[in-house]
Amino acid sequence: MSKIIALANQKGGVGKTTSSINLAASLAVLEFKTLLVDADPQANSTSGIGFDPRNIKNSIYECIINQVDPHDAIQKTETPNLDLLPAHIDLVGAEIEMINLTDREYKMKAVLNMVKDEYDFIIIDCSPSLGLITINALTAADSVIIPVQCEYFALEGLGKLLNTIKIVQSRLNPQLEIEGILLTMYDVRLRLSNQVVEEVRTHFEDMVFDTIIQRNTRLSEAPSFGISVIMHDATSKGAINYLNLAREIIRKNGLVNSEAVATTETA
Repeated sequence: MSKIIALANQKGGVGKTTSSINLAASLAVLEFKTLLVDADPQANSTSGIGFDPRNIKNSIYECIINQVDPHDAIQKTETPNLDLLPAHIDLVGAEIEMINLTDREYKMKAVLNMVKDEYDFIIIDCSPSLGLITINALTAADSVIIPVQCEYFALEGLGKLLNTIKIVQSRLNPQLEIEGILLTMYDVRLRLSNQVVEEVRTHFEDMVFDTIIQRNTRLSEAPSFGISVIMHDATSKGAINYLNLAREIIRKNGLVNSEAVATTETA
């Protein structure tokens, strides 16, 4: 059985897409069959992993709205063990089209149920909103990762997101858990970054991942080449951070394989 993890935060610019792409790629490199689902109309995960959204015929939109088989939409990426269920701009209209559908919150769950047994992990990149597509992702997911940037206003809006997660848990998906809060865009030189880390860890304690994602040039460059940071520069800080995050999630879920364990802290 696969583990479905959504990355959600209604704030933009917190590192959701970067984390979705690079976590998925890291899990794949550690020999776990992984599907990256782009559930954001901006389709940045799709372009960031090497596909032009304008050339996508079938996407998550067609699967949800037109009942297209997800097998006909999934693309193989250049990274071994990593597939993509892409998005394109039509997804922006999906929320309006879904509004009168029965069981509208369960449409993505129905799509992913058709393929989930073929993957160890499914990573969903959510849009920066708490709209119907994000609710669909949270309803389909087993757990949610919340990226929080190490910057001023980091905790702004977090209460609203946690409240939305509680509503989803009580009404739509009682099994949904918080996988963890992921601190991103950390700059070791800035006192503010260290203050945010301290504040988030004081507030949320064990919910915060040990791994912190540092600011890194290679990490910023990788999407322009249409590849993950691990394919761009496997020795960079960004690649090492995401590999460590992947290993932390693997250990937390008791899914340790020999390759994942063997190199755990050498990175």
